[in-house]
Amino acid sequence: MLPFLLIGFAACGNQEEVSDAYGNFEAIEVMVSSESQGRIVDFASEEGVSLKENEVCVLIDTTQLYLKKIQLESGFSSLGTRIQTLEAQVRASRVQMSNLEREKKRIQKLVEGGAATSKQQDDIDGQIALLDAQILATESQKSSVYAERKTLEVQIRQVEDQIMKCSIRNPVAGILLTKYKEKGEITAPGQPLYKVANLEELILRAYVSGNQLSSLAIGKEVRVLFDGQDGMQESEGVVSWISPRAEFTPKIIQTREERVNLVYALKIKVSNDGSLKIGMPGEVVF
Repeated sequence: MLPFLLIGFAACGNQEEVSDAYGNFEAIEVMVSSESQGRIVDFASEEGVSLKENEVCVLIDTTQLYLKKIQLESGFSSLGTRIQTLEAQVRASRVQMSNLEREKKRIQKLVEGGAATSKQQDDIDGQIALLDAQILATESQKSSVYAERKTLEVQIRQVEDQIMKCSIRNPVAGILLTKYKEKGEITAPGQPLYKVANLEELILRAYVSGNQLSSLAIGKEVRVLFDGQDGMQESEGVVSWISPRAEFTPKIIQTREERVNLVYALKIKVSNDGSLKIGMPGEVVF
């Protein structure tokens, strides 16, 4: 019986010697927050379901924004009618100006022939100057209305953007991990609605000692071990990040050398076929 026990201990020892680093699997989690304020009118997704990228997941009530848009559009239309009226006034004034210019030339000829007085010429000059001032004033009003209409146009676009942001679209394809709001609740800008993560590729955050750094490089392929139904399973991983500074060994990590107090964190990307879960422990073989 003793030889079998010795063989078992030797196997356990070899198992520990195989692994060079230890850590836990994690995912890149995306916190989706509200950009609008109002009551949630639709949030049918449940935790654990798969969400598509750009899928509408949450709808916020847009009644007040829609009414505000109608009000702005009405004002915009009214300003358009006012601009048409001012343009018609300018055209009529220019026609009147053309008639006065002709009358002025006729009076000038009469004055030269002694058939008209200088007062008649002064009167026609005064009428032309007054009409010219009226045209300038109308043009100024028209420019002011154009500027006001431009402001309303920007406000309409702002409301349309706010309405669009009331439809919360999922930023990445993944699994809905946590819901922070439910249908019927009130939300506000910045409040989290749900958390989503892509579980097709997980990250193993592991820790190594300083003397192991020389055998590591970003992009290096490594072996990743994790618990499975039939014992330890193996997958391929790629080192995607190595910490530039040391930190104290986390309590959950047991390195091969107990005397190591400072370790370096690294991230290893691992494709997930469904066997890996967030928080699951993993081991790395360089």
